Amino acid sequence: MTREWTLRRNCSLSPRQVARAYAVLCLGSLAVALGFLLHGIWFVLAFSLIELALVGLALLVYARHATDHERIALSESGLLVTCVQADHRELVRLDPLWTRVVVPDERRRTLIQLESRGVKVEIGRFVDDSRRRQVARELRQALRSVSAMR
Repeated sequence: MTREWTLRRNCSLSPRQVARAYAVLCLGSLAVALGFLLHGIWFVLAFSLIELALVGLALLVYARHATDHERIALSESGLLVTCVQADHRELVRLDPLWTRVVVPDERRRTLIQLESRGVKVEIGRFVDDSRRRQVARELRQALRSVSAMR
């Protein structure tokens, strides 16, 4: 039996949707700028290009992190924690019998800490405090049931 938790960013647009929205924005902005250019007002095109470059940069950063997530999988073979941020993927395997879950403090915005035999992992950076505490409680309960079975 495997239990899984996936903690994701709350992003309203996928990277593909961001690209489509940016293409529509470019077409509209450049159409207006070309209209002004035909009337001899060239600096509108210059400002339009600067605007599109800056918006494109911001959307690129957004799209790179839109699929960031953390996945926690508890099985008989171990506790597997996968953290994905942009191009970086970190994979940590912990022993469920020796793993300690430190529940986030309600007064401070802290992450869930998983500790096992000297290895520490922090999770929960993509969700709010209430969801973080809920996952910590569920994970702690699931780890107890694994240790009770053995």
